Amino acid sequence: MAEIVLNVEMRERAGTGATRSVRREGKVPGVLYGGKEGPVAIAVRGPEFRKALYTGKLLGHLVTLKYGKETQPVIAKDVQFHPVTDEPTHFDLYRVEATQQIRIAVPVHFRNEELSPGIKRGGVLNINIHSLEVMAPANAIPEALIVDLTGLEIGDAIRAVDVPLPDKVELVAQLREATVASIATSSALQSEEEETAATEAAEGAEAEAAAAEASEEE
Repeated sequence: MAEIVLNVEMRERAGTGATRSVRREGKVPGVLYGGKEGPVAIAVRGPEFRKALYTGKLLGHLVTLKYGKETQPVIAKDVQFHPVTDEPTHFDLYRVEATQQIRIAVPVHFRNEELSPGIKRGGVLNINIHSLEVMAPANAIPEALIVDLTGLEIGDAIRAVDVPLPDKVELVAQLREATVASIATSSALQSEEEETAATEAAEGAEAEAAAAEASEEE
């Protein structure tokens, strides 16, 4: 069962003027689409929508849409925000069946940085991709994909195909060889290594000069 229920109202009109009117009433306008039926203009009361949104389990998750006594599973595909207030201004819901395979972006999280020898030595974790697109059942979308950094050295990279996936979840094919993250040399460590190399080179040159001078004296 979905943890979040959105009580929606049907909007008779669409368009910019209609959505502004809905917002003035303290509601968040949206659109329901997907499946065999056409798009439907809807709205949710502002406090209820914000409460659902701030749980972190609305966007990209299976939730229940409720209209009167009717309910249906949907996926919150997109939420738009006001550029100044950061308040939600519009949302898109997508009709699905509970077990339907859908394409969706899932965030990538990293753990065990303290167990990476490369990071311990001063390396840094460079993250190239913050989320991966997968095909997953609507009722089994993972909260996040976890990358374990245990044992990784400087120069090691994690490809998308290396990221563990839950059962019934598949990576979108074209992403398989993409580099998700890598352990790189930090600027401080690089400077230290360059300084050490320069010192060793200078000491080597001095030793060679001293040896040559001693040879001449002989």
